[in-house]
Amino acid sequence: MLAGGGARRLGGADKPGVRVGGRALLDRVLGACSEAGATVVVADPRPTARPVRWAREDPPGAGPVAALGAGLRHSTADTVVVLSADLPFLAADTVRRLLAALEGQGAEGALLTDADGRDQPLVAAYRTSALRRELAALGEEHGGLAGLPLRRLTAGLDLTRVPDPVASFDCDTWDDIATARARIREHGHVLDEWISAVKDELGIDLDVDTGGLLDLARDAAHGVARPAAPLTTFLVGYAAGQAGGSPEAVAEAARKATALAIRWAEEETGEAATSANETGDAGKSADQTGDAGKSADKTAGKPDGNAVAASPAATPADGQPDVAPDATPDTRPDVG
Repeated sequence: MLAGGGARRLGGADKPGVRVGGRALLDRVLGACSEAGATVVVADPRPTARPVRWAREDPPGAGPVAALGAGLRHSTADTVVVLSADLPFLAADTVRRLLAALEGQGAEGALLTDADGRDQPLVAAYRTSALRRELAALGEEHGGLAGLPLRRLTAGLDLTRVPDPVASFDCDTWDDIATARARIREHGHVLDEWISAVKDELGIDLDVDTGGLLDLARDAAHGVARPAAPLTTFLVGYAAGQAGGSPEAVAEAARKATALAIRWAEEETGEAATSANETGDAGKSADQTGDAGKSADKTAGKPDGNAVAASPAATPADGQPDVAPDATPDTRPDVG
């Protein structure tokens, strides 16, 4: 990995240390090639997210071809991946595709091309023997490798090309940095970017089942209480760490916690249903009691089989009401 350029278009800033998505550009690229048997970084030593071997071209700042030669001296592999340290969107899958293209085509190098179709020789996989051959020829021809452009090196190689406008995006200017920072915060990228940043910050290398953990957080939040979501996922991580920290341990701990959250929610749902049924039964009893009262009222207002219905007061033949002398007259108005 070449990380020792002058970054003139960034005003001489420490480009490998510029952060995109909370991580240094150098660490982002190191994360994409974590499957390598050995990683050599050609630059002055600095703290990195994972261990690397350091090398330096002589003299420092002698250019990419000299830097590549310095790094290659520390490799014994038949195949090498050559990368710059300013690739914010490089992923492990891209590295695998380059290696597959190299093997599948039988070429001496497989490199990415950018959105405009231009070759990107610092996002590539090469056969080590082919690089050594061309480096030796250039050194002999020019008396050294200092100051030589990369196209002089790749011109003598049999290359195959892999188009990828995203992974080949590099940060040469502050506008490029701003574009990269904005892109990783887009909805489709932000969660994966955040998880990668957290893993780097905590120094862990673990494949995370994001969907499974989000489902667990949802079940805990909805079935228990909202604060249960982060607490539950923390406890799952702790339990997985106690069990060895493998992806399988995470999956098993998440499965158990999810099942518990579902059982918890089912109990509450069952109790609510039982309470509703009891309330309904009580209501029905009250209705029935009310109906019984209404029936009693109706019975009291009707004659039973032994009662004699009241009849209008009989009026004697002389027209005088049949009323006792001390009775109180009925003063209620008639209804006409």
